[in-house]
Amino acid sequence: MSIRLIVGLGNPGPEYEQTRHNAGFWVVDNLENGFHGNGWQKEAKFSALVSRAKIGGHDVWLMKPQTFMNRSGLAVGAMARFFRIAPEEILVVHDELDISPGQAKLKRSGSTGGHNGLKDIASALGTQDFWRLRIGIGHPRSLNLKSPVIDYVLQRPRREDMGGIEDAMARAIQIVPMLCEGQFDKAMKELHTVR
Repeated sequence: MSIRLIVGLGNPGPEYEQTRHNAGFWVVDNLENGFHGNGWQKEAKFSALVSRAKIGGHDVWLMKPQTFMNRSGLAVGAMARFFRIAPEEILVVHDELDISPGQAKLKRSGSTGGHNGLKDIASALGTQDFWRLRIGIGHPRSLNLKSPVIDYVLQRPRREDMGGIEDAMARAIQIVPMLCEGQFDKAMKELHTVR
């Protein structure tokens, strides 16, 4: 079993491009560039932008749902059904409030942690048994900010946080080829080893 579909979560539109909630889009954009994907194509039947890239010697689909975060399952469910991609062959990349900027974590299944994009995907797939690559954006409380969470995720990261987020994304991107080769334990160990 290996990863065949990598979904970056975010909100479409220029006003959301630089916001914390779009960390998943940032990662798949970097994958698309770094692994010479065939360019983002609008796929109406999946309500998404999709691209195909060769990662770890395997053809892998990259996806940016264009449905807005809360309806991400519409796109993921449609594509998974069409290409017969099992939930455990799907990697969802998303922003994570409970992890500080500079950290990234990989896990399979488990709770959606109140993340509306994950909740909708779990509902569309009928299971929580898919992989998640979580990019830490920090929680406003832990960063001593007064913003409510809903506003915080839709704002640009502060300059001091952005460096950490970029580091975490770079480390996350390095392990993606291992996931596409089915080396999940190795990828997890590599990502979670403190440098």
